Amino acid sequence: MNSIRPPRPSSPVPRPSSPAPRHWRRKFRDAFRGLKQGASGQSSFFVHIVAALLVVAAGIVLKVNLHEWCLLTLCMAGVLAAEMFNSALESMAKAITGEPDPHLGDSLDIAAAAVLIASIGASVVGAIVFLNRLAILFEWR
Repeated sequence: MNSIRPPRPSSPVPRPSSPAPRHWRRKFRDAFRGLKQGASGQSSFFVHIVAALLVVAAGIVLKVNLHEWCLLTLCMAGVLAAEMFNSALESMAKAITGEPDPHLGDSLDIAAAAVLIASIGASVVGAIVFLNRLAILFEWR
């Protein structure tokens, strides 16, 4: 039984050239530059930084244990990372077009929702950890 095969292209498909491998120091420098770019001018990022500092202060005062520190740290990092992804998407949207676009608007709204979800989840974890610590401190059990 003969099967029909699509014709082969006469020339190979051009592939984009891959950039030269970067040294790890350059990667870290680029990452810190990205951190600076993502944080600059983003008031919501600074709100999350202040919240993270308050969480650290509360953790020290309430003497949270190692496992609780791990949970709190993961939550803080998750919220800040979500905020960075949101900032990256906003920056890319501005680079693509300066005109209002409903699809880009939807993408930006979805990214903002991701930050909201991460923030709510982190708040719930923080409430559980800190309420438990307060219950132990004030012997509410």
